[in-house]
Amino acid sequence: MTDASTLHDAAVVGGGPAGLAAAIALAQAGARTALVARRVPYADNRTTALLGASIDLLESLDVWSRCRDKAAALEVMRLVDDTGRLFRAPEVRFSCHEIGLDAFGYNIDNRSLMLALEARAAELPNLVRFDDEAESVVIEADDVALRTASGQFLSARLVVGADGRHSLCREAAGIEVTRRELSQTALTFNVGHSRPHRNVSTEFHTPHGPCVFVPLPGDRSSIVWVSAPAEAERLRGLSDEELSAAIEKQSHSILGRMNVEPGRNLFPLAIERPKSFGRDRIALVGEAAHVVPPIGAQGLNLGLRDAADIARLAGDAIAAGRDPGADDVLKRYDRARRPDILSRTFAIDIANRSLLNDFLPLQPVRAVGMHLLGAIGPLRRFAMREGLTPTWRR
Repeated sequence: MTDASTLHDAAVVGGGPAGLAAAIALAQAGARTALVARRVPYADNRTTALLGASIDLLESLDVWSRCRDKAAALEVMRLVDDTGRLFRAPEVRFSCHEIGLDAFGYNIDNRSLMLALEARAAELPNLVRFDDEAESVVIEADDVALRTASGQFLSARLVVGADGRHSLCREAAGIEVTRRELSQTALTFNVGHSRPHRNVSTEFHTPHGPCVFVPLPGDRSSIVWVSAPAEAERLRGLSDEELSAAIEKQSHSILGRMNVEPGRNLFPLAIERPKSFGRDRIALVGEAAHVVPPIGAQGLNLGLRDAADIARLAGDAIAAGRDPGADDVLKRYDRARRPDILSRTFAIDIANRSLLNDFLPLQPVRAVGMHLLGAIGPLRRFAMREGLTPTWRR
């Protein structure tokens, strides 16, 4: 049921995982919340590696218990230098048990995650769903007016833009974006294999980008294979048998014989960052707030931290009888998200550049850095903890 007559405390535009999580978190924080997102069957076979803090958030939202049985634990992460260059880094292994955890996180298919989020969202009495798309966003002095594609109207004191790279909410707030297209494309697909993965995720570093094997339940893994755009197109065009042979060769047969499952997706890579993460009653979350290459499983994990932060700040404002879309709330949100997003984007960009750079003097620098990371226990444990949750959030 929808109700356009009420001024909502918050409205979330966009129904992906980050948007749904933001809507649920806002409603649980006491905000009268509207979700503007069309319900569509989720047939995509992509997966997401959810790391520590993301699991904590989903548990607090009563979502994780609904989909945990569809996920595979990530207990060990291997980094393998497969560049074939003169100076190559040694293999680095990170074990969750070294820092007292049962798992770094869990890899789950997006469809199961979305079904769990949708089920929880439908239970909340103060979360109203508009099964539609936002067509216009108009910022006014005391609220934001939204019109949907079917002509419905609603207003909210705070609007959370979870509407992706081409965000209508971001445009309405006049927030500029810096973009850098990368000469790389990610091919994603899932495979079955003849050997067990033993909950080990392996990331091969090639001269064109990473090729990552992430465990799924059973003897299955999800693949993110980054390469030059033309090569990615060629790989997608292979037969199942040809692609199975190609990915088995790329994996050096660590998982035995591979069998490619139906469904392949191509994603041109880029780095995008807005000048502000919140302004003029608009807060940005998910890909409206950051686009990064698929290195270190940071994309959706950043988006879930966006959702947690805006819900916390808006909930605090409402509890104190204040406006959740006020300038001071949005400024606090921007300050909360800026160090997290900028540091992750910088680290991912540097890691990616180090793979693509053939400059010979840089090769031993990268190799020594990886050696120190693997050999020095305190440094390795620090890197593991930072990869899961930034220091300032702990």
